[in-house]
Amino acid sequence: MGREEEIVKERIKKLEELRKKKINPYPNSFDKKNSVAECLKKLGKNVKTAGRLMTKRDLGGICFLRLRDFSGEIQLVFQDKKTPEKEFAFLRKYLDSGDFVGVEGKIFKTKTKEVSILVKNITLLSKSILPLPEKWFGLKDEEERYRKRYLDIIMNPEMKEMFIKKAKFWNTIRNFLVEKGFLEVETPVLENTAGGASATPFVTHHNALDMDVYLRISMGELWQKKLMVAGYEKTFEIGRQFRNEGMDMEHLQDYTQMEFYWAYANYQDGMKLVEEMYKKVAKEVLGKLKFETHGYKVDLGKKWETYDYEKVIKKYTGVDIYKTKEEEIKKVLDKLKVDYEERTDRWKLVDNLWKYCRRKLNGPGFLINQPVEVSPLAKRNSKDTKKVEQFQIIIAGTELGNGYSELNDALDQEERFKRQTKLKEAGDTDAQEHDKSFVEALKYGMPPVCGFGVSERLFSYLMNKPIRECAMFPLMKPEK
Repeated sequence: MGREEEIVKERIKKLEELRKKKINPYPNSFDKKNSVAECLKKLGKNVKTAGRLMTKRDLGGICFLRLRDFSGEIQLVFQDKKTPEKEFAFLRKYLDSGDFVGVEGKIFKTKTKEVSILVKNITLLSKSILPLPEKWFGLKDEEERYRKRYLDIIMNPEMKEMFIKKAKFWNTIRNFLVEKGFLEVETPVLENTAGGASATPFVTHHNALDMDVYLRISMGELWQKKLMVAGYEKTFEIGRQFRNEGMDMEHLQDYTQMEFYWAYANYQDGMKLVEEMYKKVAKEVLGKLKFETHGYKVDLGKKWETYDYEKVIKKYTGVDIYKTKEEEIKKVLDKLKVDYEERTDRWKLVDNLWKYCRRKLNGPGFLINQPVEVSPLAKRNSKDTKKVEQFQIIIAGTELGNGYSELNDALDQEERFKRQTKLKEAGDTDAQEHDKSFVEALKYGMPPVCGFGVSERLFSYLMNKPIRECAMFPLMKPEK
C-alpha cells in the first residue's frame, strides 16, 4: 500500500469514528465573524474565523497550525493549560492538513512576534480525505496543474492573486465604458450564421428547431451593429466566444472577449478611447504602465507609434503588397521560413508576411491602412479606397485589440460577403459567411460607427504568461 493510500485509509477511519460519536464531519454552516485579514488586526481581542488547515506541527505541549481563508493566512496555537484539553485532544486525534475548521480564540503575539490565535474552541467543518500536495514536490506537471486547478490555486497563492487580477481586468474595462456612456448588452451565443470575424466556428444541433447552429465567433458584432441601426449609439458586450482552431501561446478555443460599438465615431476616435482604456487597465491591474512581457519591454505611458501595414511589410521583407506577384510572395515566405497553405488566397499570403513583421514591433502602437481584402467589415479609406480605416493594437510583437470604422455601405458590404463566400467555397474555412439579414439591416441605414474588440489575450500579456495559463479551467482531454 502506497503512502497516499495509507493516508486515505486513516482519514476514512477518522470519519467513521466521528460519526459513531455523533459528530457531523460536514456541518451545513458556521457563524464566521472575522476574516483572517481582520483577525491579524485585532491584537488582544477575541475572534471567530474559519478556513483550511494548511500545515500542522505538534511539539508536545504546544501545537502550531496554519489557517488559510480567501483573505490570507494566520497561525493557530494550541497550548497546554491555555487551550482546553478537550479541544487539544480533538485536534490531535481527528484533524489533518486540508481540513476546513472554524476556530474561536484570542489574538496574541508569540515569542517570535508572530500574530496568532490562541485557540479556545475548534469545530470541524469539512474532513478532507485526500492529502494536499507537498509544497515543493506536488503538481509540477503542467497538465496536472490545469486538470486540478483547484489544487494549483491552493498550493500557489500567486495563482489565486492572478485570477483576482483577471476579474479586476474585466471590471475595469466594464466600468470604464459605462462611465463613458456605453450600454452593456447581451447578444446570442447560438447563431444561424457565424458572422463578425474570419474564423472556423463550432457547430452544434438545436433539437427543438431541428437545425444546425454555430457558436458565435465574435462578441455580437453584427448584432451590435443592428442595434446601431435601431438607434442605440454606444453599446458593448463582454462574454464568451468560440473558435474551432489551433491552440498556442496566444489562442484558445473558448475565451472571453469585449466588443464596443460607438455611433458617429470613426477609427481615429476609437484609437484615442482605446489608448486611454488600456492605460487605465494597466494601472488598475499592474499598478504601473511599464512592464516586461514575452521578451519585450513595454511602456504604455510613452507616445504610441503608428505603423503602416504596407510600409512595415516593405521594410522587413522587401515585398510591395500591391505589386508583387503571388509566386514571389511564396518565395519570400519560404525564405523567411513562414508556413502557409499552398492553395491559400493571395491576401492571406500577404497577411502571413505581416504576422512575420509584427514580431519585430515593440509598441505600443496602432497598425493602420490594411488592405480591404483582409478586412471585409471595415469602411474603405476615403483617400485610398484599396485600404480600410482599421486599427490594431500592437504591443510586444502581437495584436492585442482590433477596431475600425464600420462599413455602413450596404451594397459594398454585400459584394464583400459574396467574395468571402467564394473563398469559403474554395476551401477557406476561416472565410466569413454571407449574412443576408445583416445586409438587409444595413439597407435601412446605419450611422457612422467605430467598433473595437479585445480578448483576454491582453490580460495574458499583462501577466507575461501563455493565455492557457490564465484560463481558470482550460479545456482538457478526458483522463484515460
